[in-house]
Amino acid sequence: MVPIAYTVAFSFNEPGRTNLVWRGFTLENWQNPCGAPQVCQSLVNSLQVGVIATVVATTLGTLIALALVRYRFRGRTLANLLIFLPMSTPEVVLGAALLAQFLSLRVNPGFTTVVLAHTMFCISFVVVTVKARVASLDPKLEEAAADLYASAWQAFWRVTFPLLLPGIAAAALLAFSLSFDDFIITNFNSGNFTTFPKFVYVSATRGIPAQANVIGSAMFFLALLLVVAAQVFSVARRRRR
Repeated sequence: MVPIAYTVAFSFNEPGRTNLVWRGFTLENWQNPCGAPQVCQSLVNSLQVGVIATVVATTLGTLIALALVRYRFRGRTLANLLIFLPMSTPEVVLGAALLAQFLSLRVNPGFTTVVLAHTMFCISFVVVTVKARVASLDPKLEEAAADLYASAWQAFWRVTFPLLLPGIAAAALLAFSLSFDDFIITNFNSGNFTTFPKFVYVSATRGIPAQANVIGSAMFFLALLLVVAAQVFSVARRRRR
């Protein structure tokens, strides 16, 4: 917790050429979080990439998970193996391989290549998360829906999908966190496009501005708030039962 405490504390540091030495307490950085050049633009870039990659990866990953658990087809074992490869491959290798692939296809590194790269490695985590949820479902629930004259489409949306939703939501949050936090693969495939982690890395050579500490602290407290809210909601639901 010490690095997190350091980040929060130095978000209140008085501005200067660097943010490595404590000069005094101020609220100016929190009142103007976009005061440092490019800090807010890099945050917007990370959010845009994270949202797009999360939506695409969650959609494709959920469909893949359903196919791998519910259906038997030729190449299923190989597909399971390929799903785990991006998770076990070092990010340096993955980033360099993706860059080589993009360059061979004459695709210039930038926003598009970052989105494609993030979507690619997030799909694996979505599949693994949703697969566990699909495997825990009782097929008899869908059979009961069919006995009540529900079509396959109605049974999916009214029975299967609501039961899968907690797993899908967890997979989406995990995918967004991985995308927003990624630096190595992004650095290989971003070109001149800057995300927030890349901005922090580049700024570290001259002292990360206090505004970056403000954004980092705000993201940490937001994540903490979401976790606490989810726990309170879960406890409240159990008590109502």
